[in-house]
Amino acid sequence: MTQPELEALAADAYVYGYPLVSDLTMVERFTQGGVGILPAAPFNHFSHATRLAGPDDPFASVNNDTVYSVAQLDLSEGPQVLSVPDTGGAYYVLQFVDAWTDNFAYLGSRATGTGGQTWLIVPPDWHGTPADPQRVIVAPTTVACIVGRFACTGPDDLPRVRALQEGLTLEPLEPGGLVAGLPEPDFEVPERLAFFERLRIWMAAFPPAAADIEYQQRFAPLGLLDVGPSPYRAPAPEWTLALLKGMAAGRERVEAATRPPEDHPAGEWRAGLHLFDYNVDFLGPGTIDDSEWRIPDRRAAYLSRAAAARAGLWGNHAYEAVYATTYDDADGRPLSGAHAYTLRFDEPPPADAFWSVTMYGLPEYHLVANPIARYSIGDRTPGLVYGEDGSLTLLLQHEPPAHPAAVANWLPTPEGGFRPIIRLYQPKRPALDGTYRVPPIQRH
Repeated sequence: MTQPELEALAADAYVYGYPLVSDLTMVERFTQGGVGILPAAPFNHFSHATRLAGPDDPFASVNNDTVYSVAQLDLSEGPQVLSVPDTGGAYYVLQFVDAWTDNFAYLGSRATGTGGQTWLIVPPDWHGTPADPQRVIVAPTTVACIVGRFACTGPDDLPRVRALQEGLTLEPLEPGGLVAGLPEPDFEVPERLAFFERLRIWMAAFPPAAADIEYQQRFAPLGLLDVGPSPYRAPAPEWTLALLKGMAAGRERVEAATRPPEDHPAGEWRAGLHLFDYNVDFLGPGTIDDSEWRIPDRRAAYLSRAAAARAGLWGNHAYEAVYATTYDDADGRPLSGAHAYTLRFDEPPPADAFWSVTMYGLPEYHLVANPIARYSIGDRTPGLVYGEDGSLTLLLQHEPPAHPAAVANWLPTPEGGFRPIIRLYQPKRPALDGTYRVPPIQRH
C-alpha cells in the first residue's frame, strides 16, 4: 500500500477500535485501581460508590443524579448469577455493556420493574441449560460491564441506597473457576504505538459481531491481525509515521463528531437521541429491538460509537435516559463563566422518572468544583423557587447571585468554557420524537 493509503487505513482503524480500547482501558482501571468514588474490585464483584460523583471523579460526563454500582464481568470461568433487590418503586437501572461498548441489556424501573429479581448472565456460545430460560442475559463478549445507577436525592438518601447496593450480588453458577482477565499488550511496544498494540491484542481476544469481521480484515496491512510477537516493537520508520499520522487523523474525526455541526441553530441543545444506536446485533432483555433504535449504516455506526465512547462512555440509549447538551447561548456565542446566564423552563421537561441539568468544564467534560458543592440541579433539588405561572428559571454563572434567595436556583459554572447536559430519566414520547425542545440559554 502507498503511504497515503496506509494513513487512511490507520485512521479508519482508530475510529473503529477506539471504543474497544477506551472501554477495556477503563475496565483495567476499575479492576486495578478503581476510578474516583468507585474503589477497585476484582472481576465479577461490584464496586459501590458511597456518595454521588463530584469533581474528583475523572470520568467524562459522569452524572450527579445517581449513585453508581459497577461490576466488570469476566465470563471466561462460566455464567454468573445476578441478584437484584427490590427498590420499593425507586428508580434504578442496570446497564450491560460489552467490550465494544454495545448496550446489550437493561434491568430496572423501565425495563423489568423495581421488584427483586434473579438473572443468569452467560458468555457467548454457552450451551448449558438455565433454570429459568426467561431470565437469561447473553453477553456478546466474555468481558463485559454492568453499570448500575440508583437514584439518590442527596446525602440524606445515601443509607437507603447503600442498603440496596448490599443486596446487589454476583455469584458464579459453578464455583471454583478461574477468570482469564484482560490479555496484556507487549510491554516492549513504544507508547506512541500502544493504541494499536492494545487494539491488536484485545480485538483478537474479544471478537466483534460477525458482520464486523470482514471489515476488520481490511486492517491486516496495519499489523492488527498479526498473532504472536508484536509488529510494533521495532517497526520501520515509514510504517510508524503512517500509523501515527493515521491515528491523529482518526482522533480528529472522533473529536469532530462530538462537536455540534457548524450550521446548527444558535443555542440549540443537541439531544443525541440516536448516538447509542450503533448496536444492531445483540439486543437482549430491556433493549428495544426496533428500526427506530438502529443505525442502518454500519460504517456510520462506527463513528457514532467512537463519539459516544469519547464524550460519554457507557451512556444509555435515549429510551432509558435522554441526554441533551449545548455549547452556545441563544445567540450562538460560546458559553463561558465570564458571563451570567438564565435557563427558563415554562413547563417541566417530559420525564416519567426525573430530570436534571449538570455542569461540566471543557475540554475534559468533568464536574467542576464550586463553593456550594452543587454540580447538578433539577426537579429533586430542595428549595427550588418557581414563578407564579409555574415556570422555573435556573441561574448559570460563576459568581454567586447577588440576592441570597436566588442561590436556590443557582448552578455554578467554571471560570472558563463549559458545557451543561440535561438528562431526562425515563423520557416521555415528546422527548424521544423531537417535538420537545430544551429552551436556549440566555446571556445577561
